[in-house]
Amino acid sequence: MIRILQESDIDEVADLWLDTNLKAHSFIPAGYWNEHFQKIKEMFQGAELYVFENDAAHTIDGFIGLDKDYLAGIFVRSNTQSLGIGRQLLDYVKHKKDSLHLHVYCKNTRAVRFYRRENFQIRCETTDPQTGEKELLMAWQSSPLSDT
Repeated sequence: MIRILQESDIDEVADLWLDTNLKAHSFIPAGYWNEHFQKIKEMFQGAELYVFENDAAHTIDGFIGLDKDYLAGIFVRSNTQSLGIGRQLLDYVKHKKDSLHLHVYCKNTRAVRFYRRENFQIRCETTDPQTGEKELLMAWQSSPLSDT
């Protein structure tokens, strides 16, 4: 089930954020993620976040974060990746937004493939000033409905 983040979810979601970033971005020193952990956790309280709750296990297996039409990230628990959770979260927010854009590290090839498969287009390549890593700016636009 996908639902809006509740305050009681914040610790679990923050731990998922850290674990996923450490695994997906092994090319960035772990200290970078650990240094940002507390600030990110505090930001979750006022952010637009949707969680994927496993109904049977009552665990949060993924979440998606937005800032207006900026997709801050999709995070899926490592043992539940490739089960369609990321796609379900993305489809959920695509129904709420007419367009989305995001940054993704070039070295995170799995994420780049995922977003391309989900009809995001590469707009440009930039460098993340905080990490020095190359990243892509990608964008998605909903298709206008036909009048026919």
